[in-house]
Amino acid sequence: MAGIPDDDVEVVLDAIIADATQQKIIAGGIEELNHGRRQLNFSAVTTVAVSIVFLLLAMTFGESLMKTTSEGDFSGDWWDTPLQLRHTMDLPMDTLRAQLPVNGTYEALPYTEHFIEVELPASEQDVGFPGPALMHIALWLPNVPEGEKIPVIMTIHPYYDFGGEGMPGVGDDSSPNTVPDGGVGKWVYDTFLPHGYAFAQASTFGTGQSTHCQDVKGLGEQTGIQAATDWLGQQNWSNGNVGLMGKSYAGTTNWEAAQNPSEHLKTIVPISGSIGVQEMFYRNGSSEARAMGYDAAYQAATTDLTTDDVRMCSDDLVGPLNPWSTWGWAEFGGADWSDYWDERRHLPDVLENYKGSVYIVWGLQDWNVDPYHAFPTYQLLRDAGINTRAISGQWAHNYPDQPDRHSELSSGYGSEAYPNMSRMDWAVELFGWFNYYLKDIGEEPEPMVQIQTNDGRWHVEETWPPEDVSLLVHDLSSDWNGASGTVNGLGSSVTMTSPVFPNQTHISGLPTLHLEVTTQVCNGGQIFATMYDDTSNLRLGHATMDIRYRDGGYEAKATAPGTGYTMLMEFNPLDVIVPAGHSLRIELTETGEDYLPGPCAGNPLGGLIIEGGTVGLPLIDRPVDDDRWFLSPAWWDQQPIPS
Repeated sequence: MAGIPDDDVEVVLDAIIADATQQKIIAGGIEELNHGRRQLNFSAVTTVAVSIVFLLLAMTFGESLMKTTSEGDFSGDWWDTPLQLRHTMDLPMDTLRAQLPVNGTYEALPYTEHFIEVELPASEQDVGFPGPALMHIALWLPNVPEGEKIPVIMTIHPYYDFGGEGMPGVGDDSSPNTVPDGGVGKWVYDTFLPHGYAFAQASTFGTGQSTHCQDVKGLGEQTGIQAATDWLGQQNWSNGNVGLMGKSYAGTTNWEAAQNPSEHLKTIVPISGSIGVQEMFYRNGSSEARAMGYDAAYQAATTDLTTDDVRMCSDDLVGPLNPWSTWGWAEFGGADWSDYWDERRHLPDVLENYKGSVYIVWGLQDWNVDPYHAFPTYQLLRDAGINTRAISGQWAHNYPDQPDRHSELSSGYGSEAYPNMSRMDWAVELFGWFNYYLKDIGEEPEPMVQIQTNDGRWHVEETWPPEDVSLLVHDLSSDWNGASGTVNGLGSSVTMTSPVFPNQTHISGLPTLHLEVTTQVCNGGQIFATMYDDTSNLRLGHATMDIRYRDGGYEAKATAPGTGYTMLMEFNPLDVIVPAGHSLRIELTETGEDYLPGPCAGNPLGGLIIEGGTVGLPLIDRPVDDDRWFLSPAWWDQQPIPS
């Protein structure tokens, strides 16, 4: 859209959808939602505080890490520099995106455009303006010696030429796919193409110059993505290896490519890309506000006053209705009256069919696509025999190497980890990954999870949650104060506080909250749980659940008035430090940030009576001299933020 960078289009669209949805809810008599992603004007006071924190950290455990450096001098290729030694590399540190220490030597040839005809299943044929289903690809090749075969990195999404060209008052579209986009595109073009990688940008069906109808994340879209991947791997300049990379919707297309993958797909790097559409909008049955207008908004935003968009798929009618039926009547089959959700559940197909590798990238403070998509997905991929890495810092819906974006986070939403979250070795990390999977250079990368605590420290684990985690279980009735009362949509809430933790405590994993509740006359209800460090009043994380989904997952069950149930809630992934002498607080409300109230929220006879339960805290012990801690070449000694 005019004036909006391509990288921000989905965030803006989400905000528009959520706002429009809220207005509809308000008009229907339900109180206004508290919807808003947290932002911050990063103050000089915070900068000073963070600097002091990292000075103390360096004094505390820097010696043990530096010992690794001095005792383990590395003499291999720069892209194989071990994680614990990366902070010693001479990397560019005054940029907004990570760069390699060595520039490539190949220049880019002028781009070429290609239309790939796709054979679609019978169920995915469109009506209204018949014509061939064509995927549009813009391609940049490096000027390598004649006969040299090269791999390709592709990013694919619906945001090229995105907007409403020709629609009154809408303004200009975003850039076409013949211009490297501001997210992955320009970065790959500048960073990897000069090292001998081809680069492609493709539009999903029904967007940009790709024809067919826009089947938002459905089978038609999946088929088109897979066909584009296959075509790239078959070209005479190609070595047969294709990698996909992208953030948000452009990350979801990575999972779509891997569902029934081309043999040429060797690796995917999904950055905050949802593993499924229902998974994206519903957490244990609690519905995000934007879910209600998501599909319809995409259809509207990609429709121009041209004949190429006068095409319709069957799911164009089903998609806008499914969120409403799921929210209001899930226990009566409202989520199952069509195969809309099942068709857009990507991960099971990936686990069954994909033979390549996966590098998962997720912000632990991401509210656009929550980090529960990443974990336990990481271990599920490992269990399926798929080599996987993951990196998760305390950033939001961003890349690992965006100090300007990272600086916008507010307290309790990542700012305590800034600026040590900005990983300026991100390009080095991916260079070694792409070298192996796309160029067959070197040894296969070992699986690992790089994860950051909420106070900014990085540690590496073979899996996450870590294998050596121990579960501390508290009985809410006997160990915590205040674990009873009523939670409803009329303002009644419950606040529970833990005993004091005598020692510093490292919570690492997915804490559980199993609540004993009783329904009232309106036999629905929802719980939004927010965990705080009660001593510092610092927000740590959240969980949410609709009682119809009390066992977790996506299968709703009916409830009866005046009946007791156990709600098996699980928090979003947390890697947080509770200092010695501090205690925890959990606040239970009917709804919270980004989420709709439950169907009973506005009914005076609704709500849930809290009658105790348990809290399970996954704990790990990582002494300061543990070799799993590492210093990163983070953007924390550069002032001011580069522009």
